[in-house]
Amino acid sequence: MRTRLLRYFIRFLSLMPLPVLRGAGRGVGWLAYRIPNRERDNARVNIDLCFPELNDREKDRLWRATLKENAITLLEMPSVWYGSTDAWLSRLDMGNVPDQIRALMSQGKGVVVAMPHLGNFEISAHFFGSIGKATGLYRPPRKEGLESVMLEGRNRPGQNRMVPTDRHGIKALYEALGKGELIVILPDQQPKTAKGGGGVFAPFFGVPALTMTLVNRFARKTGAPVYFISFVRTGHKPEYKVIGHLAGDAIADQDAVVAATELNAGVEKLARQYPAQYQWTYRRFQAQPDGINPYRSARKPS
Repeated sequence: MRTRLLRYFIRFLSLMPLPVLRGAGRGVGWLAYRIPNRERDNARVNIDLCFPELNDREKDRLWRATLKENAITLLEMPSVWYGSTDAWLSRLDMGNVPDQIRALMSQGKGVVVAMPHLGNFEISAHFFGSIGKATGLYRPPRKEGLESVMLEGRNRPGQNRMVPTDRHGIKALYEALGKGELIVILPDQQPKTAKGGGGVFAPFFGVPALTMTLVNRFARKTGAPVYFISFVRTGHKPEYKVIGHLAGDAIADQDAVVAATELNAGVEKLARQYPAQYQWTYRRFQAQPDGINPYRSARKPS
């Protein structure tokens, strides 16, 4: 019953105009700022850690904006999942990003696309389908019933497919690169464990962050270039802008820490352009080399 109601609610949101969803998102974000909750506390800790150069008023302004932007992204997702590709592509200012990606694909080694949690990353399902075949890696959501809805939106017949984060999924990504196709990875998720579990500590906004080594392994073993990309809201028409850049050679370095540092630098370069649209509500720094979790007892008064 809960799953059915969730699907009905998601379908309902998908029918709402974007201005309405954005207005609702700003309202939800305002409530999230006012009412104590985990996401609010996480965002405050992250902003304090990553922006020491800001004064208290500037941090508070970014904190409030982040909660609003994150809420807007969440409410926009159903519209992206169920909307038509033509309609969503018409909302994008793509610049020269498609040409850059096609040029990389022409090398014949495929392209590893690193897409951080910035702006509305769900738009990628429409964008990549317009360029070539793409295979994306995903973690099944915790909410029961949401996985099938999410996959319906992200899988585009003949264009995109999603594979889980297991050995079969990793194998599928290697096969896609072997065919010269795109693979898409969210590079700013904390791996479960360090070292043998696929992660090393590397700086992110100057703070040690447990960082995946998967992107480095793909780049090093296949020679595929790595391209960072995000889809951010602009506040005017076209309503979204596609921003991206090519990773440096260090992304394929034999030293996993050197490669992870380059990976985080690439994510940071995008996030600094639109900091309020980054997912600061995520516990990016939960694991630390000294074992101290910065999110413990982090709740602050309103």
